[in-house]
Amino acid sequence: MRNIFLLIVASSLVPSAVAGEAKLPEGPGLAAKYAGDEGIASDPAVLFAADFERDSLAELERAWNNVSNKDGKVIQFADDHPIGSSGRRCLQMTATVPLNEGGHLYKRLPREVDRAFARFYVKFPEDAGHIHHFVHFGGYRPATNWPQGGAGEKPRGDERMTVGIEPTGDNGRRDPPGVWNLYPYWHEMKPSAGNRYWGNSIQPATPAVAPRGEWQCVEIMLQANTPGQRDGELALWLDGKLVMHVRKGSPRGPWTGMGFRLLDEGGEPFEGFSWRTDDRLKINFFWLLHYVTETNQQRNRVADQTKPVTVRFDNIVVSEEYIGPIAAAK
Repeated sequence: MRNIFLLIVASSLVPSAVAGEAKLPEGPGLAAKYAGDEGIASDPAVLFAADFERDSLAELERAWNNVSNKDGKVIQFADDHPIGSSGRRCLQMTATVPLNEGGHLYKRLPREVDRAFARFYVKFPEDAGHIHHFVHFGGYRPATNWPQGGAGEKPRGDERMTVGIEPTGDNGRRDPPGVWNLYPYWHEMKPSAGNRYWGNSIQPATPAVAPRGEWQCVEIMLQANTPGQRDGELALWLDGKLVMHVRKGSPRGPWTGMGFRLLDEGGEPFEGFSWRTDDRLKINFFWLLHYVTETNQQRNRVADQTKPVTVRFDNIVVSEEYIGPIAAAK
């Protein structure tokens, strides 16, 4: 674990130009058809949805392919929900170092696709802590019912492409939980110190702070490339606003072993993502991960490393179409 529409009303789209003439939607999306997210799981474009309303801890075992809940002390339900949700409760995960390093829910998607969107709501408490790794999305070949390893190793190109959607504390320079950061592994990633591969960080031109004490809608798009071409893409929305779209030609700052930051202008054009060398590698998993380690606590200069680190999740949707924020019931 160490490093682990398009059926929407056209008038609701607010095109946003990022990286040349490329446009992706913003604001309302697929969710606009389902007030409070009621019934969204039945939409033909939806691959998976979870709202934690009727689940028991035992039922999580049936709804998800793999659950990590050490000693039954990591995962519980809480009476809280995002604004507009038709539900009344959410999922809570708590990491308590050194007793545990958090936990996860892992879902193998029912079909494999070349482009997918994953939306989830997250709420960090007012006394939020720093996190090592967070939600992951991507594909394994062959598809598996549990998350795979590979930390420190560069993928071959035909067996793995993954992206973490993570708040980073930037070695203690950011207040917890930090700023949003995309953290991909793919076969053309850059090596870190010691010629090891620890993932590449990609951040928007303007740092996007992960708020405390309020629900935030987070959505990512992963577009697999045509093998032999660098036409893959990656995008991030926060509360329905497109904050990052990474594709061939996107202006970027200098590459380092840690990755790069996008720029509003200038810099160098991004070479583009060659996520895979074989089109049999597709997007096939969503991994709701909350992973906190002593190493990361030390890196972020946390004084009390045994303090529990809690996060809440709700209204998860994985779809072949842009999803957007919850549409409140009228």
